[in-house]
Amino acid sequence: MNQTPTLLPAVTAATFEHDVLEASRERLVVVDFWAEWCGPCKAMAPVLEEALIQRGEAVKIVKVDVDREPRLSMLHGVRSIPTLAFFRDGRKVDELVGLQALDPLLQRIDRAATA
Repeated sequence: MNQTPTLLPAVTAATFEHDVLEASRERLVVVDFWAEWCGPCKAMAPVLEEALIQRGEAVKIVKVDVDREPRLSMLHGVRSIPTLAFFRDGRKVDELVGLQALDPLLQRIDRAATA
């Protein structure tokens, strides 16, 4: 059973350039590298959905399943999950590893969005 939240679209190697790199030229894009079997990843999902609700158009949040897209994970240096990679202007500008609380996550989003 797929637990991917409906608010957070899945990104694949085929769509990464468009959905993340190109999109990051207009607004901050946060990529959640996760896996179905990862408990902290599942706990992170509602935090990310709430961040999306609170920040609206200022941020785009997408998910990459590391089991389905191992090459993307390797390419972006993901060694532990969940990993949140922040993209702005076509490049990675920040990264958080592990389960995050909402308020510190919102602060990192705000800082990366205005950088």
